[in-house]
Amino acid sequence: MSNKYNKVILAYSGGLDTSVIIPWLKENYGCEVIAVAADVGQGGELSDLEARALATGASKLYILDIKDEFVNDYIFPTLKAGAVYENQYLLGTSFARPIIAKRIVEIAIKEGADAIAHGCTGKGNDQVRFELGIKAFAPNMPVIAPWRTWELKSREDEIEYAEAHNVPITITRETNYSKDLNLWHLSHEGLDLEDPANAPNYKKILELGVAPEEAPDTPTYITLSFEQGIPVALNGKKMNGVDLIFALNEIGGKNGIGILDMVENRLVGMKSRGVYETPGGAILYKAHEMLEQICLDKLTQHYKQKMALEFADLVYNGQWFTPLREALSAFVDSTQKTVTGEVKLKLYKGNIIGAGMTSPYSLYDEDIATFGEDEVYNQNDSAGFINLFGLPIKVQAMLNAKLGK
Repeated sequence: MSNKYNKVILAYSGGLDTSVIIPWLKENYGCEVIAVAADVGQGGELSDLEARALATGASKLYILDIKDEFVNDYIFPTLKAGAVYENQYLLGTSFARPIIAKRIVEIAIKEGADAIAHGCTGKGNDQVRFELGIKAFAPNMPVIAPWRTWELKSREDEIEYAEAHNVPITITRETNYSKDLNLWHLSHEGLDLEDPANAPNYKKILELGVAPEEAPDTPTYITLSFEQGIPVALNGKKMNGVDLIFALNEIGGKNGIGILDMVENRLVGMKSRGVYETPGGAILYKAHEMLEQICLDKLTQHYKQKMALEFADLVYNGQWFTPLREALSAFVDSTQKTVTGEVKLKLYKGNIIGAGMTSPYSLYDEDIATFGEDEVYNQNDSAGFINLFGLPIKVQAMLNAKLGK
């Protein structure tokens, strides 16, 4: 290696990639390695993490509990925007990377580190998301990405390296799916999923819930309360964002909610296939969308739907810390001032079915919308409206007739 570093901060998860990277960094750069793990709600994955990091060669491990910040400053702004990548993906991995990068930079500055390392592959989106986040807070910090330079070419090679260097790992060749877990979702990639012709074996891979056919035969009803676009209560019980999402994950998982099998377009140009579990997120997106139906006027609702596509691309592409994303969030916040109310949902075998909604800011007026007799809407007014609204079509038809078309 051409560069030598005294101290390197590693974005550490305890998974295969980052476990192997610790001894590899020490061998190739002769540096001290400080591991930093971000607690974004992965639960059991953090158990024994310090022991494993130290046994692998790290000098110390930081575990940063950033769940509240993750939910309030990244998940909820994206939820309020209604941002969904390619009409399906609820961005579970995407918006976790910017906050992790931000907090890792803080540790790197505190420790006086020479470089930051990550375990993202050269084929993935996460390398972009991490490094754009690092550039936003430490623009001149060197970044080491072993997957782009080292001699290991596959996860099988990594397992062999780990065995040769006595690196403790928690997977085998048979369970070698690439996974990412946080409080919002769990993703699965690799092995048999790499062929889109293969149906996922849900009994084998699902961890947050069950397949729809295994869900209860009776529906579950829930009520979600929102204040200015933010979910604040479940079934009348006030809850913070982290607890609310965990509760919805449990309820949704039991009912087979939020399972997604998709082939997506990665930022780096290729298509990739993955299975995502997002039970609580799927419920929140549906409830929020329903509430907006009665709380937003037509022009705002339609424009916001267009904006949501751009917002989703920014999040997916790692461009969270940009003026445009901040400006779009400011617009979103202004639209959410009246998105307050309650939404009742029926959860049944993978389906999220609306069961009623109310809001003190509802724009729905039953007196105007009724099919019955009313005193507030003159139906004769519509004739003049149609004549003016359809005038361009009439003029075009008259021209076509004159030209013999």
